[in-house]
Amino acid sequence: MGWLPDGWTPEVVVIDIDGTITDDKKRLSSPAVEALRRLEEHGIPVVLATGNVRPVTYGLWRFLGLSAPMCCENGGVVWHPSWENAIVRASGDEAHAAARWLAQRIDGLDPNGIATNRWRESEWCLFPYEDLEAVQESIASSEWSHLSVIRTGFAIHLMEPHLSKGEGLKVLFEKMGWSMENALCVGDAPNDLSMFEVMRWSVAVGGAFPSVVEAADVRSPFAHGDTFPPLVDAILQRLHGGE
Repeated sequence: MGWLPDGWTPEVVVIDIDGTITDDKKRLSSPAVEALRRLEEHGIPVVLATGNVRPVTYGLWRFLGLSAPMCCENGGVVWHPSWENAIVRASGDEAHAAARWLAQRIDGLDPNGIATNRWRESEWCLFPYEDLEAVQESIASSEWSHLSVIRTGFAIHLMEPHLSKGEGLKVLFEKMGWSMENALCVGDAPNDLSMFEVMRWSVAVGGAFPSVVEAADVRSPFAHGDTFPPLVDAILQRLHGGE
């Protein structure tokens, strides 16, 4: 299949984590890990762009052997371990307050949300099984109506409207002196759509949300992490002069 546009090879590859290099049970794909290491070995940096918090993202970054900065919390935190400080683009206080208020409005809603909230810096995440429609309707009629409410396969994110993977990646790419016209991105969920909009080329893994499949330049026939071996093969073949 045609993984890449004619005559073009990405200089940077941006990837989501959950549902993209993991399956729907959050199990990391070994074939994806090996493929991503091959990109780095051939001088193509891999950027993790995720809704995950910094500690989780850093752990994966380190064990994958990556080199590029990370875009965490849906663009709320941009960071590289060599930087003196992370770029934190929102406080998360309003999102947390909104979660506590929602618990007073919606029976049974847990305002503490998912376990990684204890490290969250710029947003707040509810459990994915909470009533999304009730959350959206309540937020829309509240003092927090400006907040975005986005469900991924693993959480319901409450966050400032200026936060998105696309906007966070703009900050990251500007700091690194990279062009988005030279970047390819891979994802599976609605929070990946903003990076699809700003990157030169986008790939939806097999098992992606329908809206993501529709928006992608390429729809992988392979589920989740199984997308990466053939995609990386195509990139490296093009890099070394193949067709």
